[in-house]
Amino acid sequence: MKNERVLLRLYPGDEIIFKLKGGNARKVTYVNNLSDTALVTHRDTVPYHTIERVYFPQQKFYNKIGTALVILGGGLFAIDQFNLVVVNGQSPSLDSWVSSVTLTALVVGIPAILLKKKSQKLNHRHRLMMVTKGSAFYQPDTRGYISPYMDN
Repeated sequence: MKNERVLLRLYPGDEIIFKLKGGNARKVTYVNNLSDTALVTHRDTVPYHTIERVYFPQQKFYNKIGTALVILGGGLFAIDQFNLVVVNGQSPSLDSWVSSVTLTALVVGIPAILLKKKSQKLNHRHRLMMVTKGSAFYQPDTRGYISPYMDN
């Protein structure tokens, strides 16, 4: 969680990649169960306060803006060329305004798409917590798998 926003939901059976405080290696395991204070994996129980960083793909707002810019730039160029060739019957050519807008959108959009945050450091603002059915953050697992350990 970050403030009041859920960044990652884990259910029993999900894969988790994390790094412990004071350690250098990433641990890849699956969630066997969750308790109030610890994550139960297939080999051991890891208290939440000993986890320094959790690795998971994140989609940020600038990634969406980058995607929109690439679509806008490519679409503007395609519409301009379609208009020249099909509608007006001219040969393909580059308009300076369309080219500058297209190149600017692509130069800004492509890096914005490729910059992805791969992990989240845990601190007082970003924390792990277990929620139960009464919590406002609770969402049941809708992926079709019913865990024998969870109260459904």
